[in-house]
Amino acid sequence: MANPFFPGKPVAPEHFVGRTSEINFAFDQICARSHFALWGGPGMGKTSFLRKLASEQALREHGIDPSEVVIVLLSCENIIPFTPAGFWREVLTLLCDQLDSEPQLQAEIKPLLEKTVTNDSLRQALGRLGNKGKFLLLLVDDLDAALVSNDQYTEAEMGTFLAQCRNLAVAVPESQYLSMIVTSLQPLSQPDCGPKPNPNASPWYNHYLFQSLKLFTTSELVELLTIIRPPTLRGEIINITGGHPTLVQTAGFLLWGQIQPGNTPNIKTFARGFERDTQQIFQTIWDRCSEIDQALLMLIALLDMEGHIEEIKFNLSGIGRILTQHRRWLSTLEDRGVITSSSTDTGTFYSFTSSLMKKWVTEEILKTSNTLIKDREKEFLNLISHGQVGKVKEVVTWLGNHPENVKSVLDWIAKVVPVFPK
Repeated sequence: MANPFFPGKPVAPEHFVGRTSEINFAFDQICARSHFALWGGPGMGKTSFLRKLASEQALREHGIDPSEVVIVLLSCENIIPFTPAGFWREVLTLLCDQLDSEPQLQAEIKPLLEKTVTNDSLRQALGRLGNKGKFLLLLVDDLDAALVSNDQYTEAEMGTFLAQCRNLAVAVPESQYLSMIVTSLQPLSQPDCGPKPNPNASPWYNHYLFQSLKLFTTSELVELLTIIRPPTLRGEIINITGGHPTLVQTAGFLLWGQIQPGNTPNIKTFARGFERDTQQIFQTIWDRCSEIDQALLMLIALLDMEGHIEEIKFNLSGIGRILTQHRRWLSTLEDRGVITSSSTDTGTFYSFTSSLMKKWVTEEILKTSNTLIKDREKEFLNLISHGQVGKVKEVVTWLGNHPENVKSVLDWIAKVVPVFPK
């Protein structure tokens, strides 16, 4: 049996697990020829989600005859540099490629590629599809690339392009033959997402139904990891990964190799491979955080350290209470699957979704302990008082001088050893 896990690449539709409500929401929009915007942090499975929507099985399960839909799936990141002309040509080219089994229809649309391709070219193609009883399911991955200007793509051109997309989706008669599903790293309505809003026009994104892609639920994790034995090991993997899809796929892939007949399970080999293969996802998450986000993550890591290292005598509890006043930033990190929250009678507490993400952030603190507060003083002062910054500096200095104490607290492997196959 082939390894059923897929780290570092999209999951094949036949191996796709969970996301039932999100899939149903998307198909509700598709069946109504409406539009859907899915967002989530790096590694949350957005590309796998689009490929699942494009599968014949998923179409049939949701009452769509595959012969009535032409599916175009593309990533804006593959249009380099991104330009509207490049986008419209790519869409129309892929549309023509999908019509090899419909030579007459293909012959009607192909001439549109022989001249400058614009949004109007696609409008004409939609009309021809509609005349044949078909519609276009346009799956656009990584829309973020279209929301950043470049040397060949000004902010004004961006505004025009996004308005053209909206017009094609809702304003022209041919819009009845189009359903557009897009993915992005953050909600399209975020203030820093896309061009500056025009107060005299509808927002360029308001024709989409929004949905976030979050961490796997417990039931989804149990279904995905059911093949991992023993169950206690499965439980530890859930704790280590926190339900982050890419981390789960990576852990499952490595464990699958360990537990195959004839292999001798080795915890050190697994741990080395897991840390090596997940470094990039943590780096990406960290790099996509703002400086304020990074400061918040460092404070959460320091609060956790204080609770686990008895030698730290500095009281940071006041900082924990202050953090809850920054719910907007914290909620964004939670939506991205980086942290999680729990509420008790005494307040709301934040912790890292994955113990390895906590380790990553703590190691960032240790690497820069000598200059951390000086370099990030502005960000910390946006979150806590001068006095509290002084307390943080003392804790950071202590941690930098006692790295071995920190290492023992961050040793996630010790928790896995008792349940690892022998």
